[in-house]
Amino acid sequence: QVQLVESGGGLVQPGGSLKLSCTASGFPFRDYAVSWFRQAPGKDREFVATISSGDQLYYEESVKGRFTISRDNAKSTFYLQMNSLKPDDTAVYTCSAVRQHTRYWGQGTQVTVSS
Repeated sequence: QVQLVESGGGLVQPGGSLKLSCTASGFPFRDYAVSWFRQAPGKDREFVATISSGDQLYYEESVKGRFTISRDNAKSTFYLQMNSLKPDDTAVYTCSAVRQHTRYWGQGTQVTVSS
């Protein structure tokens, strides 16, 4: 059974940090590119960051320099370290894994940036 389970969301003040985790099971994790997406209230889901199976990194422009995506293949887990958080980063963050035409999604975790 394929699963992607996120953790680490919560409430943080502007300028603060959070680290999201996504633990995978049921598929060959190391062969998949893994990504984070987010969806703010009333907005479409948007891409945040991805790390390929070969460790190539890509970021959405507004998070460059603040967010870092990483993966640990031995633990079948990947992460999103989020620093200097802003209210505009408030969203449901969802992890995803893709290889060729197969994509899996997690359930999402809420991140709220507010004072």
